[in-house]
Amino acid sequence: MPSMRTPRVIRILIVAAFVVILNETTMNVALSRIMEDFSIPERTAQWLTTAFMLTMAVVIPVTGWLLERLPTRAVFLLAMAIFCLGTLVCAIAPAFWLLLVGRVIQASGTAIMMPLLMTTIMQLVPEGERGAMMGNISLVIAMAPALGPTLSGVILSIGSWRLIFLIVLPIGLLTMWLGHRRLESVNEPTDTPLDWLSVLLTALGFGPLVYGLSIIGADVEFWLPPLCIGVGLGVLVAFTTRQLVLQGRGRAFLDLRTLTRKPFTVSLIMLSLAMMALFGTLIMLPLLLQRAYGLSSLHVGLMLLTGGLAMGLLAPTIGRAFDRWGPRPLVIPASFAVLGVFLFLAGMSLSTPWWAVMCAHIVLSLGFAALFTPLITVALGSLPRNLYSHGSAVVGASQQVSGAAGTALFVTVFAMQTAAAESLVSTHAEAMLGGSHWAFLGAGAVWTGATICGFFVSRTDAESVPAVE
Repeated sequence: MPSMRTPRVIRILIVAAFVVILNETTMNVALSRIMEDFSIPERTAQWLTTAFMLTMAVVIPVTGWLLERLPTRAVFLLAMAIFCLGTLVCAIAPAFWLLLVGRVIQASGTAIMMPLLMTTIMQLVPEGERGAMMGNISLVIAMAPALGPTLSGVILSIGSWRLIFLIVLPIGLLTMWLGHRRLESVNEPTDTPLDWLSVLLTALGFGPLVYGLSIIGADVEFWLPPLCIGVGLGVLVAFTTRQLVLQGRGRAFLDLRTLTRKPFTVSLIMLSLAMMALFGTLIMLPLLLQRAYGLSSLHVGLMLLTGGLAMGLLAPTIGRAFDRWGPRPLVIPASFAVLGVFLFLAGMSLSTPWWAVMCAHIVLSLGFAALFTPLITVALGSLPRNLYSHGSAVVGASQQVSGAAGTALFVTVFAMQTAAAESLVSTHAEAMLGGSHWAFLGAGAVWTGATICGFFVSRTDAESVPAVE
């Protein structure tokens, strides 16, 4: 494989990943404006984020098959075409349901891009350089979610939320054209059949599960949330059983032998808990700062930008530190720093200055920067080469389900506790703040489990990883 084409492949994929991830966080600051335009409550609006992540969770497992069946270039063009179509639908959506459909289409393209990037890196980058490469990639990718809220704030200060999509669309089209002209395939496609039953089970499992989480405490029949959650978990058990059967035939839709590797499983658990806490916080902070503290969308965007920039600037250093010292010296201190931030956010009051919240967000971002690069590198580095695509898909799907669940649970707890506090305080802002306290305490409780996992994260020597037949 010619080494000269490796930088070009990775550079193009990074640019595409930046575009699609930038889009994922632009909605957080725009939710308040969308709620006003369509006259919808928080529970409904949060589905723009939850449905996005849920769709990614459903589609990401398919990428394990796509990356084996199709050339790299074909997978890239498919992902970007789907993403651009969804962006166009969002830009012209006359009703909330069509905006939601557009977000689902966008997510389908986004879901393909990240496993494609990670699998390509694992195939092309030597084991001793992966930490540094992941760190450099994190520098770029971390900038995208950081710039998303800021871009939204700037756009919303001069026009409609539709401009967000109208600006992203030409960037996406330009990236697709660039890939069409310059991207070369680096894989060797195989004639792998697609198991449609597995695809159906994925959708029928994740959908009811996240929906059940999102309606806890809502004005619905008391039996509906546990029923949806139970159905979702039951179907996911059936999905797991189906994969075990297919593995015996050598054609698993999502090869779960990745979970037999202890470093992979421990890192996966911690990554999932991190995504649950991170995405819940990312949707909670903009809502709280705008609706309780009365800050403008631009002010909130600039506040959140500082944390994202700090995360991106630290990422290359984290990558090099990982290559030199391994994961634990990074993961364990970062875990305690994140836990401390959640405890601080759980104690905020209306007198808490905005700059203190901004500093807390910076510490939170730095903590996650020291977590994601080591954990992803450890997880994928513990797998044999023939399971890279499946490992990337498992990591991606787990992260998105966890993010969707975290978003749904945060908003649900926030809405329930805000409603309960209305009669106990004098202003709606105080009630919202009281509701957020419980949401952040819940995040701290979840993150305690992740902190414990940090002590068990260990790196595997790539030479000691046998291939799985």
